[in-house]
Amino acid sequence: MSHSSAIISERSLKCDLSKPSGTQPVHLWKERNLSNRKLDQIIIHQQVELLEAILGTETSSKYEIKNHLGQRVYFAVEENGCFDRQLCSPIRSFTIRIVDNTGREVIRVIRPLRCNSCWFPCFLQELEVQSPPGTIAGYVVQNWDPFLPKFTIQNQSKEDVLKVIGPCATCGCFDDVDFEVKALNEMTTIGKISKYWSGFVNNIFTNTANFGIQVPVDLDVRIKAVMIGACFLIDLMFFENSLDGL
Repeated sequence: MSHSSAIISERSLKCDLSKPSGTQPVHLWKERNLSNRKLDQIIIHQQVELLEAILGTETSSKYEIKNHLGQRVYFAVEENGCFDRQLCSPIRSFTIRIVDNTGREVIRVIRPLRCNSCWFPCFLQELEVQSPPGTIAGYVVQNWDPFLPKFTIQNQSKEDVLKVIGPCATCGCFDDVDFEVKALNEMTTIGKISKYWSGFVNNIFTNTANFGIQVPVDLDVRIKAVMIGACFLIDLMFFENSLDGL
């Protein structure tokens, strides 16, 4: 896996906070999403796995999710089988469980095994984000395009909310790679997901990732959770191999 990070910029997009669904008490829902509500800059740092660094063996990914001050707010762990990791690496299915500093699971990211090639437009990537676990927060859906990486961010009702558009070349030679977060008309940029280049040695030998996410501070907390899921998907699709991002 590559070195990556994600950051979020505060702009004028106004999204009303959705109320909790089902029978979940209002005070519990507000408590669980309080820290996420205040985030407008998110840093995702993949932890270095010694076995993966030395032997080149793909292991379950672990991530620290931090605010703009570098304080850890969440910890994420990938769950899947050894078969998926070794043979289906970039397109592997997974469940990523995200817990807060008390160890309580607050977000769950679920990715089924699907294609990511433009030659299979009917079976492209789709990722589901739950927050809290068991309650749909939204989806990340890959859009077919022959030249650019494109994704649609959807809410819990599968209504389109935002677009994420990457560059034609994602190799990021000695530089950061930005995926712009745009309004549905694809004209207005309201944030970005950035993969940070962290040096030749780190990218070649540790194969970890640092991402930054920039989104408006007043964006719906459920959509912020979906943006974190989008960052994980982008990491696996475009920066899974250590030579990416040189």
